[in-house]
Amino acid sequence: MTLDSEIIERVIDWVEFAVIGLNLCPFAEPVFRQKRIKYVLSKSRDLNALMFDLYQEICHLQECSEVETTLIIIPSQLFKFEDYNNSLDTVDALLDTYAWSDEFQVASFHPNYQFEGTQPEDRENWSNRSPYPIYHILRERSVSLAVKTYPAPDQIPVRNIDRLNSLEQKLFDKIFLL
Repeated sequence: MTLDSEIIERVIDWVEFAVIGLNLCPFAEPVFRQKRIKYVLSKSRDLNALMFDLYQEICHLQECSEVETTLIIIPSQLFKFEDYNNSLDTVDALLDTYAWSDEFQVASFHPNYQFEGTQPEDRENWSNRSPYPIYHILRERSVSLAVKTYPAPDQIPVRNIDRLNSLEQKLFDKIFLL
């Protein structure tokens, strides 16, 4: 197994065992089981090259309806959460430049993700922590449909915090320290 495939497999395991296994995203399991998630390993080493990767993947999603969503895995840059978080402004600018904001959104995941007003060790941060920095490209129509058909979607973050806080340490470590 190559290093690239090991990185992708680690992310797939995270999706399966953390995101789906803990039901952190109630919309992830069907597309995961249907193999409609594309995993892309960005080899970019600067933000401009990464934005080109993002651009290419959004173009691919526009042309390929078989792929529902794409995870761009970023193992070679944006190691500091602050740098990653700042890059999201550039992501938003790219979506606005190409008038994609009504068609796509990008969710953010990072190994050191920290919500505003939390401490680094707070478990709620783990709902957005991933093995590597990741841009998750979502189709806006799919998000809208999922939110409309899911009971109390506004309670998902609260439910996730409760679930993460209730995990025994041993199980928490097994899931998140793959």
